[in-house]
Amino acid sequence: MPAVPPADSPDAESSAAVAGPAFSPLYQQIKALLVRSLQSAEWRPGEAIPSEMELAARFRVSQGTVRKAIDELATDNLLVRRQGKGTFVATHAEENIQYRFLRLAPDSGPATGMARKFLDCRRLRAPADVARPLALKTGDAVVQIRRTLSRHGLPVVLDDIWLPASPFKGLSAERLSDYAGPLYGLFETEFGVRMIRAEEKIRAVSADAATAQLLQVPEGSPLLSVERLSHTYGDKPVELRRGLYNTTGHFYRNELS
Repeated sequence: MPAVPPADSPDAESSAAVAGPAFSPLYQQIKALLVRSLQSAEWRPGEAIPSEMELAARFRVSQGTVRKAIDELATDNLLVRRQGKGTFVATHAEENIQYRFLRLAPDSGPATGMARKFLDCRRLRAPADVARPLALKTGDAVVQIRRTLSRHGLPVVLDDIWLPASPFKGLSAERLSDYAGPLYGLFETEFGVRMIRAEEKIRAVSADAATAQLLQVPEGSPLLSVERLSHTYGDKPVELRRGLYNTTGHFYRNELS
């Protein structure tokens, strides 16, 4: 990995031109280089990254510049600081991260995980409405996963999950059922695909006959339709998830800042 010269060195301006626009602050350039190392799996989920002093020497910048870059990556949930231990690559097994994308909370009690039941896992050709958001061509190979999520024995969510087939070779219903942790944890540990950010579209719908049977609600019951597109490093889309939520006894929560 190329070193970044100090900000006051003769090569700093040319380095900035390579790493990004001339107006990009130096710590942003360091952040981009750290993300590149994460993307190339130089440091895997759960592993410690080098100390700030070591990274400062590696990139030939001040320790404060490295610290600012790491602070932003921690805010982005890509890194996790542990007091007295160092800084680690974030993983979806982290207690404060594994439910980051689960926005459905019960009316009372903590928002914990729900019991999963996998209904199907198959490989097929992507229809146009799936290929487009995943940046694939119509007919490209994809994996479709169908599952329910239940709380206290009652199904709450019906998920249809679409993944590009290439990064998920070997994914099967048996492998899904045998994995005890969060689904995104499986993706990152077994397939090297980490979900970084997601965008969602939400609308109100009514349950058709098939959905009503799976969610154990009367046909025509109001449901929340949540379509999520998740991205990995490089802002590459790697999961399309279409969920139907029964919000009786639950609500969809969000934090705005």
